[in-house]
Amino acid sequence: MKSPQLQLMIHGEKVGLYAPKIDTESIKILDYKSGDSPNYLFVDLDISAAHVGDYTIVLTAEGRKSMSFEYSLLKRTQSSDQYVGFDASDVIYLITPDRFSNGDASNDAFENLQEKTVDRTKPYTRHGGDIQGIINHLEYIKDMGFTAIWPSPLLLNDMPSWSYHGYAITDYYEVDPRFGDLNLYKKMAAECRATGLKLIMDMVFNHCGRTHLWMSDMPFRDWIHGDLQDFKITNHRRTVNQDPYASKYDSEGMMNGWFVPDMPDLNQKNPYLARYLIQNSIWWIETLELAGIRQDTYPYADKDFMANWTQTIMTEYPNFNIVGEEWTLNPLLIGYWQMDKKNQDNFKSYLRSTMDFAMQQNIVDALLEEETWDTGLIKIYQGLANDFYYSHPNELLLFADNHDMARIYDQLNQDVALTKMALAMVLMMPRIPQIYYGTEVMLHNAQNPKDHGFIRSDMPGGWQEDVENAFIGSKISNEQLELQGFLKKMLNFRKSNSVLHYGKTMHFEPKNGVYVLARYDDEKMVTLIINKSNKPASINSEQYQELWRGKANFQNVLTGRTYENLKQIEVEAKGLLILESW
Repeated sequence: MKSPQLQLMIHGEKVGLYAPKIDTESIKILDYKSGDSPNYLFVDLDISAAHVGDYTIVLTAEGRKSMSFEYSLLKRTQSSDQYVGFDASDVIYLITPDRFSNGDASNDAFENLQEKTVDRTKPYTRHGGDIQGIINHLEYIKDMGFTAIWPSPLLLNDMPSWSYHGYAITDYYEVDPRFGDLNLYKKMAAECRATGLKLIMDMVFNHCGRTHLWMSDMPFRDWIHGDLQDFKITNHRRTVNQDPYASKYDSEGMMNGWFVPDMPDLNQKNPYLARYLIQNSIWWIETLELAGIRQDTYPYADKDFMANWTQTIMTEYPNFNIVGEEWTLNPLLIGYWQMDKKNQDNFKSYLRSTMDFAMQQNIVDALLEEETWDTGLIKIYQGLANDFYYSHPNELLLFADNHDMARIYDQLNQDVALTKMALAMVLMMPRIPQIYYGTEVMLHNAQNPKDHGFIRSDMPGGWQEDVENAFIGSKISNEQLELQGFLKKMLNFRKSNSVLHYGKTMHFEPKNGVYVLARYDDEKMVTLIINKSNKPASINSEQYQELWRGKANFQNVLTGRTYENLKQIEVEAKGLLILESW
């Protein structure tokens, strides 16, 4: 690999009192150091001359019995340049594994883990979904037209409660047995590749779970901010990362505060923790042959570390991709974190993609608000106009909903027509689209629209006892089937049309509840026309001749109907039209 150095963290009783030795000239010990806890030993190695194989590391200490263990250097399956990340040609399917499908009921609960309750009637207990359940439905995901999957974290969350979501990691190298094991995770990765799906891993470096081994035996006193008894919750003022006037008090309140009491805030300024997290990422990329990483709560961790982590990964894997979560409606903050952005504070980011919460909110507002001079569809028009600010707007990740917000069907007052419009815009804009599992069959919960346990409800058909089955279209409503079919057609059309991946973009000022957005290149053009009004719209094509000049043939992507020399465009009330022209 491009970096020839490796740091081992060794944990064991009084292991920090020992000195390491490796009986080979191909591996050099550069340095070693005990942690503040005598139960940790950190060993720096130079492996530039090493070969694939097993090596014996011997630990000795005067007056103590020596000990030894094997460490393996593995053969790489491909070179760094061959790791290709997700981009605008992809559509990502976001999955909450515990709520997607139970493929193996035998691993639902374990006596040695703290949370043993499996109860599908309760929103915050385990429901039994697992890796095998995802594997069982990879063909469904592919047939729908998705090209990548992003499962929320599958690593061990040995917490006493609320462990289903995966974001309170208690071992960064162990798969949670309620999901499966490492071999099954590797099998899923291999089957994704065989199916033509990219795999994105959800990582969490800002915090860990309160029951992580580190919390009972801290490697260094500054491993976390505060301690288990004396800590502060973050003030969530993420603008301190950019604010030229921010006080030290506010900055430390943001960066050093805990996300929630059950998730200790990791201190990435500790160089040993920083090295651990960077090496952990590389290990998972190599082990699973990943196509990308989604980094949780990106602006909450130390930003210099995050820049170094991202730069290290992208230097090793130049064709890779990482998306960072920055939950803000302010495009200035979204753009700050993207690579090649020239920031006034000279902060240099290496992150290709950030999550476009601002445009998501624009879409919802545009579809719900009354049409006036500055409300309604104009929110999308003006939102896209902000793309001048982004260094790479088509690398932003756009979504209608995700695992932390109300389902889009609920956000749009359970209006199927508006839901279709929102999904069409997500797939048509110059962005990387992401769709949350179950959105295709209108999963919803109007009674508790912002409650995470209900947002992450079970996918119909993921359990043997389910009567409704979204995977095969059995016993679900006609409206659900219609939306599922609409999305499937849109996804597969998008998959086979590069103009929607990398084409240029043009749009027109909304008028009378009608908005027109097009993607085009030298050969083809695809136009989305949305009519939000409650009346049919009859549009004279003359006003769009700048866009359609020279185009004589048009086809309705959704119905297959063809037109020649289109003069007048008819769009039904609260309807949309997608025209392919050449």
